[in-house]
Amino acid sequence: MGRRKIEMKMVTDSGTRQVTFSKRRNGLFKKANELSTLCAAQVAILVFSPGGKPYSFGHPNVESIIHRFLNSRKSNEEYFDQRANSNLEAIGQSNPNSNTDKVINLLKKFHAQRKRGKTLVKMMRMKLQKGKAIVSQKFGKSKRSLEVLRDKLKNRINEIEASSSLLLLAEGLNEKIND
Repeated sequence: MGRRKIEMKMVTDSGTRQVTFSKRRNGLFKKANELSTLCAAQVAILVFSPGGKPYSFGHPNVESIIHRFLNSRKSNEEYFDQRANSNLEAIGQSNPNSNTDKVINLLKKFHAQRKRGKTLVKMMRMKLQKGKAIVSQKFGKSKRSLEVLRDKLKNRINEIEASSSLLLLAEGLNEKIND
């Protein structure tokens, strides 16, 4: 009896799902290692388990590959922007009175809006970070005020305990005097 074909659907039992994940993860990492060895490829894999725990594999390491990937994406965007601008200029110079002027203007507006969008995203990120800093400052002030309140409460509790102890001693002395 050979291997059976497994229907591709989510495993409903959580224990079975975790076992399946572990076995398949190991197989995936093994295949990635073979690919990197056989083809001299740089490979990075990031997987989250059903429980939310992250697992990663990278050859030579995950961080360097992710850094390279992010930098190559930025440089590719800059390259395509420069290339589109040079193509637009070439088209505009070759046919200054043609119907392509409308297309060129629309493309220029598109690129301007794209740059504006990138600027807005940067500004939103900065405001978000600034908002987080303000929240942490307010939290710090609230924490300090709660600590002061806690200390005052401890002192007041100590005073009340001392007063009650003195009252008990006084009552005990009164009883001894009256006896």
